[in-house]
Amino acid sequence: MRRSHRLPAALTLLALASVGLASSGAGAAEVESIVFINGRPTHVYFNDGDSFRQLDGPWTGRGSRLGGFNTLESFGPTHAWGNWHPYELYINAKQATLNGRRGIWHCSTEGETDTYGRVLLDCPDLAIDQISKGLAHPMQIDDTPTRPTYIRALREAIRHRRGMWAHGVPGFVLTSLHSADEDPTRDVHYNRMVSTRDGHSEPWMHTDRYPECSWQCATEIQADETRVYAFARSLRADRETAPVVADYGNQLLIELVDRYARLGELPEYTPEEMATALEPRLQAARESGLLGETEEVLGACMLYTAFTRRYGRERAPCLMGHGSRPPQLPYRPQPRVTPPGGLRGAAPLLPGQRGLL
Repeated sequence: MRRSHRLPAALTLLALASVGLASSGAGAAEVESIVFINGRPTHVYFNDGDSFRQLDGPWTGRGSRLGGFNTLESFGPTHAWGNWHPYELYINAKQATLNGRRGIWHCSTEGETDTYGRVLLDCPDLAIDQISKGLAHPMQIDDTPTRPTYIRALREAIRHRRGMWAHGVPGFVLTSLHSADEDPTRDVHYNRMVSTRDGHSEPWMHTDRYPECSWQCATEIQADETRVYAFARSLRADRETAPVVADYGNQLLIELVDRYARLGELPEYTPEEMATALEPRLQAARESGLLGETEEVLGACMLYTAFTRRYGRERAPCLMGHGSRPPQLPYRPQPRVTPPGGLRGAAPLLPGQRGLL
């Protein structure tokens, strides 16, 4: 049966409730929340689920970005993957904002700022709450994996199909798009892809100019997860490599083998001694087919609009209303196949082996 993408009345009501004060006109009251920042109770206003503006204290009036996790964009129906309608994921982003506003959280900061001048904060209790409810995903801005506690929360949310994972789990969430005409001085531009296995970022490098309101969909390179798991187990069991990987958590070892199977490279954070010991074996396994074949699949999609066209009177027309599914993204009713051992590395590699997770 073909799924209808007409939004039910209940979802429309939820949308109105979720947008609430955030979309009210000028002069609307701001909902204040309490966040303990470096132990000091501080009034804040959540712009969305992973950022707020501080209303008092040493950083009064400053925007603040909460590190280690990411909620979906809330300026319009801009995300799509699996069988989701973009407007449904837009509502997920609004729910993340409400979830942030309704709690009392604890953050710390050393006063550092990001490229937008926002104060960077670390808020583990908020991050875990948002991630475990499927209202956010872990995110590192580099190649490194996120905290084990965040990965546990992510795996639990995926296992129970909570929030954004209810209708599909891409290998990567597309979190930003950059058209080539945004900065003509650069030869190559990038889009950020964030792993749903461990939260690390991988760049999608390109030289393309994106038309306004165009859907851009990532192409994922997927490895044979059964072969990846099997080879990771073999590294645990082999007399020569077992001592090298003994202190390496299961999640990190799976990611290491998967990365090499997909891209022929090791994660940047791999210790030199481990890289020296494992890379020849991985190279031989990849060349011989022991790691299996890779497959290109359609991943997550995102709607492109320039930053200056996301808010206010100059807002792009595609950000208004419910939007529509990307034409590249067909509706597929079959469920996502779970690899042996559980969802995305959820099971231990060998009974009794110590793992990071």
